Amino acid sequence: MSIQSVHVPLVILGSARSDGDTQQWVAKVLADVPHTVVDLLKWPIAPYSYPHDYPTEDTFLRLTDLMLQHPVVVFATPVYWYSMSGRMKNFFDRLTDLVEEPHKQLGRQLAGKHAFLLATGSDEEWPEGFEEPFRRTAEYFDMHFEGSLYHSSKLPFPTEAAHQFAQHINRCCQQTR
Repeated sequence: MSIQSVHVPLVILGSARSDGDTQQWVAKVLADVPHTVVDLLKWPIAPYSYPHDYPTEDTFLRLTDLMLQHPVVVFATPVYWYSMSGRMKNFFDRLTDLVEEPHKQLGRQLAGKHAFLLATGSDEEWPEGFEEPFRRTAEYFDMHFEGSLYHSSKLPFPTEAAHQFAQHINRCCQQTR
């Protein structure tokens, strides 16, 4: 299958609310950067299955194809109980499919992509180690983990940090042209 590249970031939104703080955070940070959002609430992804037995409505492989079309993947999640959301964790668990046959070749095609993390929460700082699964997963797939940005709902919007983060995302998209 030939994958056509799209030179905008793909945002994978893993929140329990499509219009919640995390989506609003993404919209503010990427206000001047064209992007595509995949809301995991609207993309049914079954839990990981050792025998790879998934329902026909499972969209994980479609989402994988979409990831392969974009040079940048931005994971966007709220902090739930000191960790990524359950929807995002389910998606990360399914990445296991990309390191096993018959989809191992798809996983290898993630190499060279750029990964970012946007997170929101109510604590002034995010939990220690929160970024680790994102960074290490990107490294496992030979993706470039470019950084993360956290926003607490108790603090003012970090305009300058958000602007710099968006510029970095945009630069990574432009590098692949």
